[in-house]
Amino acid sequence: MHRKTEAGVSIGRRHCAELPPWKGPSRLAPLFNPRFHEPAIVKLVAENLVVDRGGRTILDDLSLTAVAGEALILTGPNGAGKTTLLRTLAGFLPQVSGRIRLEGGDAEKIIAEQAHVVGHGNAVKANLTARENLQFWAAFLETEASAARVKTALTHFGLDALDDYPAAYLSAGQKRRLGLARLLVAERPLWFLDEPTMSLDTASTKWLAVAIDAHTANGGLVIAATHLPLGLARARTFDLPGSRTRSAEARS
Repeated sequence: MHRKTEAGVSIGRRHCAELPPWKGPSRLAPLFNPRFHEPAIVKLVAENLVVDRGGRTILDDLSLTAVAGEALILTGPNGAGKTTLLRTLAGFLPQVSGRIRLEGGDAEKIIAEQAHVVGHGNAVKANLTARENLQFWAAFLETEASAARVKTALTHFGLDALDDYPAAYLSAGQKRRLGLARLLVAERPLWFLDEPTMSLDTASTKWLAVAIDAHTANGGLVIAATHLPLGLARARTFDLPGSRTRSAEARS
């Protein structure tokens, strides 16, 4: 039976307050398989994008290129369109005009099927344990060697001591780490990350940076919107200068 106490959460004989501190990883073994970009290097290209939402033009004539082996960090003020751009690149939002193409990927799959997308939500099922949440994602994403990957993901994000705790009892930061841990349970060449450091402390942010660096070092491509510097080894910025709020009627 699960029960709460004033000091934390008890499950069986284990107690959150008694867990030893976890120092976190300094590196992460390669998980990405470069078969996604043979013989070409994976490249994501957006040309002259125009995207409207709610009758407003959010992105107007925007073009960018991101290449395997790098993290492209989207910067800009609130309302500049960072979330809209990520969701459009992933295929979740339609563009009014312009083109998005992935070069060197799997021609039989759409971009969304070759990407991990982490938004503001954690995609965590409260009634499942931390391990069961990752097992669900491993099965859903049809990964191979899921048991090994789940163990690696739990360990990397400091959740191995909490693997049998229901996610409902985890703190906001632990839930965020659990949501990010699904990045490691299945191979995807593209990572779209929207404010991935939300609810993370300084140490957890470093663990995320280690995972991103490992992904790009092994041929992965990351596009992330974040207000915090991550100290990544292979990164460049793409600045969205400000909010674009012309009405669609005025533009036409």
